[in-house]
Parts: sequence; structure tokens; C-alpha cells
Amino acid sequence: MTIHKSALSSMSTSVQPPATFQRVVLGHGGGGQLTDVLINQLVLPRLGNPALTDLLDSGIMNDGSLALTIDSYVVQPLFFPGGDIGRLAVSGTVNDLAVSGATPLGLALSMILAEGLPRQILERVLDSVAATAAEAGVRVITGDTKVVGRGQADGIYITTAGVGKMEPSPHPHPDRVQPGDVLIINGPIGEHGLAVMLAREMPEVQSVLRSDAAPLNGLIGQLRTCVPGVVFMRDPTRGGLAGVAADLAARTGYRIILDEMQIPIRPEARHAADMLGLDPLDIANEGKVLMAVRPAEAQAALNLIQSHPLGRQAAIIGHVSTEIDGLCVLRTEIGGQRIVQKPYGEQLPRIC
Repeated sequence: MTIHKSALSSMSTSVQPPATFQRVVLGHGGGGQLTDVLINQLVLPRLGNPALTDLLDSGIMNDGSLALTIDSYVVQPLFFPGGDIGRLAVSGTVNDLAVSGATPLGLALSMILAEGLPRQILERVLDSVAATAAEAGVRVITGDTKVVGRGQADGIYITTAGVGKMEPSPHPHPDRVQPGDVLIINGPIGEHGLAVMLAREMPEVQSVLRSDAAPLNGLIGQLRTCVPGVVFMRDPTRGGLAGVAADLAARTGYRIILDEMQIPIRPEARHAADMLGLDPLDIANEGKVLMAVRPAEAQAALNLIQSHPLGRQAAIIGHVSTEIDGLCVLRTEIGGQRIVQKPYGEQLPRIC
């Protein structure tokens, strides 16, 4: 099925966030179009500067030698198949540094605890933080703790910040992406969000799905050392693969082509997404990285990733087209095409 460029353009505007808003809604925290509205209407006009307005996973500072990132975690339940809030917090911050081209130097950990939280739960979370930090080869070097009254928080909220040393240029960046570049992901998508949702909403359902939460700095460090043709990296967390691919298309102005047949998705994840009425492309991941690689080095990158424990099922899933329309298009299993957009709001609340 062929869809003309004009048809694609009209389809791309079928869902638009409101021009303005008077109250914050849950969707403003979902990493999709409503988050973009909040950032562009409220945050950037007041706080904008070159480091912030670049809107990377980490802010590049100190004349380009250091990267700084921060994220908060409010996931429910605190423990889920494959991980917990502690592993999630460390992995997310380490990965945001790594995809920006930085080697993590240290983490800050802030915890908001609810009055009445059992000691054993706090111990389990802190043990997980320690274990994941050791896995990533980084230390928690500072932190803060607050306690709020009973009923004013759900167990634990965690904020982690990370500082990293920027490795020698050139650094991965959307501006380096060119037509012909190949898109690679290091494994199956959608498993973190689905594992959390099933644990929360359907605890009686027995599933083999597990969160993919993991620190990726080891894999990414090897890749950057051995394959200089990696020009862009982003971890598809909130908003999923759809959010990152649509963002990349809009930012570069090129059409991004994804091949549905090549995107790795476990049958269990596809089934769970169908049961919940969700598109796997929109679901958050916490141990995946989408990268753009120069075509001459794509096979070398794929081979290296597949040799790493966190990339056994890596796949080439698309490419950057020469067409200049800023759209992301999915070539479907039946031979058609459809526009891939960022999710509108929050399909899966409290998954990170």
C-alpha cells in the first residue's frame, strides 16, 4: 500500500495537544505530547539556556567536559518482576549519562519516605541500589532523606542525579544523523512497562514477563570505543520506541522508517499489550537503547551488541530516509504504512 506524502502529512496532525492548559494532569508526566506542552510552555520560557534547550538525556556543562542528569521515580508497586524502584533509579540515571556520551562518575540519591514504611522494605531497596550501582561501576556519593506524614506518599519516592565525564568527541547527537543511517535497538521492547502494569493491575496473572531494567553503560562504552560510526543514542523510556523515533524525525527533519517485522517483541509482551489495549511501540523500556549508525558500520555495531549479555537479541529495525518531512513511518507486517506519533499522554502511569 502506498501513501502519498500529502496523506502522511495530514495523518501526522490527527492528534494535537491543547494549545494551553490551566491545571496539570497525569498525562503531563507521561513523556509524550502533553509533556512537550508543559516543557515548551512553562519550563523553557523561564529556565531556558543552551544546555537545557538542547533537550538531551543529560545536560552538557563545563565547556563540554561534564554531563549532568536527574530523574525521579514514583513506580508502583515498589517491587515487580525483574526489578524494583532502586534498580530502576540507578539504571535510569546511568543510562541517561551513557547515551549522551558520558562515563558516570557518581550518583546522588534522594529519598522521600512515608511514615510507617517497614524497615525491611527500605533495606531491600537500598540493597538493590547498592547492587545495581556496583553492576554499573559507579558509587552513590551524596544524598538526602525526607519523611512525610502517613498517607502523604506511597512508600518511597526516589530522585537520582548523576554526573559523568564526557568522552572524546564527536558525541552522539541528533544533529549528526544523516540519510542512510541505520537504526538498531539492543533487544525486545515493551517489557518493563508491561511487567509493572501486570504486577499492579493483575497480580493474579502469572506471566514470564520481566522488567528489562539494567545499566547499559558497559555495553555503550564498548560500542563507542569500537564503532565510531554510532552518531545518535537514546534510551526509549517514557513514550517508548515511538516517542524516541518520532522525536528524532521531528528534530532532524528527515523521515524515519521503521520496519515492524524487524522490531523485536516477545510473544508474551505482544499478548499482554493486546490484552491491555496498548501499542508496544508506546510502552516504556528501562534497559534498551535506540541508536543511529553509519551504514558502513552497522553490521559491526550489530555484531558487537549481540556479543554482549544485554544485546543478544539486538536487531536492525529501520533507517533514515532522504525524504524531508520530519515524519516517522512504520512499515507494517502486511505491507502497509502508518504514522508513528509520540503518545498523547500517560497510558501507563507510575511505571517509573
